[in-house]
Amino acid sequence: MRGSFSLGKILGIPIQLHMSWFLVAILVTWSLASGYFPQEYSGWSTTAYWVVGAVAAVLFFASVLLHELGHSALALREKVPVKSITLFIFGGVAQIGREPPAAGAEFRIAIAGPLTSLGLAAIFGGLGALTAGQATVAAPLAYVGRINLLLALFNLIPGFPLDGGRVLRAVLWGLGGNFRTATQWASRAGRIVAALFILAGVFQIVLGGSFLNGLWIAFIGWFLYNAATSSYQQVVLRDALAGVKARNVMTAQCTTVPGDLRLDRLVEDHLLGQGQRCVFIADRDDLQGLVTLHNIRNVAADRRGEVTAIQVMTPVDSVYQVHPDDDLMTVLQRMDESDVNQVPVVDNGHLVGLITRENLLHDIRLRAELAV
Repeated sequence: MRGSFSLGKILGIPIQLHMSWFLVAILVTWSLASGYFPQEYSGWSTTAYWVVGAVAAVLFFASVLLHELGHSALALREKVPVKSITLFIFGGVAQIGREPPAAGAEFRIAIAGPLTSLGLAAIFGGLGALTAGQATVAAPLAYVGRINLLLALFNLIPGFPLDGGRVLRAVLWGLGGNFRTATQWASRAGRIVAALFILAGVFQIVLGGSFLNGLWIAFIGWFLYNAATSSYQQVVLRDALAGVKARNVMTAQCTTVPGDLRLDRLVEDHLLGQGQRCVFIADRDDLQGLVTLHNIRNVAADRRGEVTAIQVMTPVDSVYQVHPDDDLMTVLQRMDESDVNQVPVVDNGHLVGLITRENLLHDIRLRAELAV
């Protein structure tokens, strides 16, 4: 996710914190300190409520992280790479590198999260009971125990992309043997669940008199609906691009210019004159670097007659590049991760083509329409 920063690694997996997490962390702490704990435990000082609320919030988000680590540990065991785990406004998400190889692996990875939460519910609940004589210690433990139980039950709802929806997909996949069909039905179940959440939120707002709670429930439903829809679209896209290589969609005619070309001429002759967004610096097809609009914008307009292309280019070693035989789905994912709009296609150091985001998306749309 963009807008995230790293907290380090666990099991070799980068752990990231999205900026939206701070909003929900503040809201959770405030809600516990000013509402939940004062109602459940009277007579504490204001400081005690806030300290206990903050401790409970930290334990809650640690539980969310452990839930995602439960998924990730099983994914790694099943030889499925995990790119990162991100904590954000809706909790946490583990980004895996590819879909599980079989229905059994999907089931084990999906169920690992809820089982982790159930284990944490037992641990925190037990610790809360053991420390019942010390209310300020027992209170956050008992709360987090109940929250982990609710987290496990919520995630077992059979609607994709919740864990229960993934379990449903695994079962349908195992019974029918068709991953795409299983994803389609699990996604439909996910949209139904999401619609129910939205309706429940509207009911809370209109008839229940609880605007914030209703808005939050409806917001969760909206998020789940979009996630369920996009998850199935990704599977359709993957099927459409199966077997398609970079060489199949690249443009073989790439504009190359000498490194000593001044930027004012490059802009006039190539960017404005030919409507291009980037050019390559190459010597006899040996790629040296790439000049994009971003590179040129960093140079003041009145200095572009003095600066040459090679002075502002991004060196070839820093340019994301692909091989002609790379899978197109992988190319698309890496372009998105690197936030680039064009990539050179290079074979043994020689520039052989160019893939632009515009051409790539056009090709994807055509393949989806033709179902080839």
